[in-house]
Amino acid sequence: MIIIPARIGSSRFPNKVLADIAGIPMVIRTAMAVDEIDEVTIATDAPEVIAIAGQHDIRAVLTSGQHQSGTDRIFEAAQILGLDEDEIIINVQGDEPFIESEVVKKIYTLTEGNRDNHDIMMNSAYKQISNPEADDPNIVKVVTDEADIALYFSRSKIPYPRDHHFDHYKGHLGLYGFTMRSLRNFCALHPAPLEEIEKLEQLRALYHGYKIAMTGVETESFGIDTVEDLERALKHHTL
Repeated sequence: MIIIPARIGSSRFPNKVLADIAGIPMVIRTAMAVDEIDEVTIATDAPEVIAIAGQHDIRAVLTSGQHQSGTDRIFEAAQILGLDEDEIIINVQGDEPFIESEVVKKIYTLTEGNRDNHDIMMNSAYKQISNPEADDPNIVKVVTDEADIALYFSRSKIPYPRDHHFDHYKGHLGLYGFTMRSLRNFCALHPAPLEEIEKLEQLRALYHGYKIAMTGVETESFGIDTVEDLERALKHHTL
């Protein structure tokens, strides 16, 4: 199951999940980009998103407007849908209309392979980014061990190249694979101090001793946070 959290409020880009992309709302574009992989459901706090999803024959469920994160929203949706404990759930952000299906498939495969490893709470992906890109705090960096298990995520440049130039940074993609069981366990954890400092909810899992499995991917997609992001993305993608 692919669940797309679609919160209608956005301080930087109001109603961005409904932004028009060649005649189709952004969140619908996102759903269409991944619907060949598995069933898709949009989890939203807005009745208008429910209505628009219905017009495009995409399943959507209405969730609370009080959730602090997209992960909490998809968990409520998964409960509404009555998903089994071993069901694979992929969290694809509603502002990723240009995400390549190959990227989501790779996270799905990784999650499937780790389904019975209860030490791994989440599965995700990274792409290679340059030294200048790593300076951007809006691009989250991740460092991994030899087995591609995440050691830490940060908005700061990590690792810090103290003695020489380094140009092999890993930029984290905000896509997550869970089982229903691991999603339930994650949402039961209390928020962690590191999570609050960095504003990165994945640090909650690491803080409480769980693992996050990572995989490297190639992608040109990025999340749309501002009107300028959308304009830039449209210049580089043919619909």
